[in-house]
Amino acid sequence: MTEDFYRIRRLPPYVFAEVNAMKAAARAAGEDIIDLGMGNPDGAPAQHVIDKLCEVARDPNAHGYSASSGIKGLKKAQAGYYERRFGVELDPEKEVVVTLGSKEGLANLAQAITAPGDVVLAPNPSYPIHTFGFIIAGAAIRSIPAAPGPDFFDRLEHAIRYTVPKPSVLVIGYPSNPTAYVADLKFYEQVVAFAKEHKLWVLSDLAYAEIYFGDTPTPSILQVPGAKDVAIEFTSMSKTYSMAGWRIGFAVGNRQLISALTRVKSYLDYGAFTPIQAAAVAAINGPQDIIESNRKLYKGRRDVLVESFGRSGWDIPSPEASMFAWAPIPPALKHLGALEFSKQLLTHAQVAVAPGVGFGEEGEGYVRIALVENEHRIRQAARNVKRYLASMGVNAARTTQAG
Repeated sequence: MTEDFYRIRRLPPYVFAEVNAMKAAARAAGEDIIDLGMGNPDGAPAQHVIDKLCEVARDPNAHGYSASSGIKGLKKAQAGYYERRFGVELDPEKEVVVTLGSKEGLANLAQAITAPGDVVLAPNPSYPIHTFGFIIAGAAIRSIPAAPGPDFFDRLEHAIRYTVPKPSVLVIGYPSNPTAYVADLKFYEQVVAFAKEHKLWVLSDLAYAEIYFGDTPTPSILQVPGAKDVAIEFTSMSKTYSMAGWRIGFAVGNRQLISALTRVKSYLDYGAFTPIQAAAVAAINGPQDIIESNRKLYKGRRDVLVESFGRSGWDIPSPEASMFAWAPIPPALKHLGALEFSKQLLTHAQVAVAPGVGFGEEGEGYVRIALVENEHRIRQAARNVKRYLASMGVNAARTTQAG
């Protein structure tokens, strides 16, 4: 009997596991660890959403199996959101499916549309499910740049020209996790045109659609005329509505891809608990104050992080969106590598971050910092980091505060 299963063999050691184990051990020993590693929101949903959950949960008829593709009211609510926010019309029954968070949707779509040996184009670094969802499904990954700049399309052309078999899927995600890169509508227009020319499916991850810090709202790829011919887009209620543990997300767009995902899901789950779906309807259709509140919350934390860590001797670029900062390791310590630097921060500064190499080999030399602690704790983390850097011979220098 084998002890090494095929799909498990295709997965590398989980880079974050070592840091997570150290973090758990430190906390068990009574250490005060400031956890900036996992993107786990520290807030709660709006009260009317919690009230709706409780109300529906009291109904004795609400505790049976739900609908795998989502209840009709929730699919209709998501279609309404896309029309209000992006000016995109969706058929709730044929172009929307409810997922158990965007991660589940991405993974199950990979299972639905991928054959062993298929080639998928995915950014590096990127959120792990963008690559490992397809690796588990048997595909091979060809890396493309995470940044949506000129090199992006040059590398796409090169990949199409020299990859055998020809790639069938392109994965993108902006605002991106972990890099916080953002894309504009012109970029999406080029992506759609490229996908049509080369017969690629496009999977767009828009989980951080509402967490942007400039004056221009984050666009959707589906705003591009004809995008639904080739594209499907994933969104999540996790960060927008502080509902991460509720596991509610959506896939919308191309009917063929929606149908494939819906069919696979019908074999695997019965959908989220009906009261949770009903509460999600209340979140989308009800008062939207929490969206602006969360945007201000993360912007304030971003500014404190950039300013306080800069004064501590660690210059961190100010992210334009998302709930993460993509931080280059201080030059004097770059030789440590992302994993060792993360371990030393945890051991000597009691600050947990995510090593960039866990998001792909191009993430080496970086760590991801999540804006999930309050401003007081972020400043405390900066003081701890300052002491650690000083012990390593890195002098503190004041930097410009984020705008």
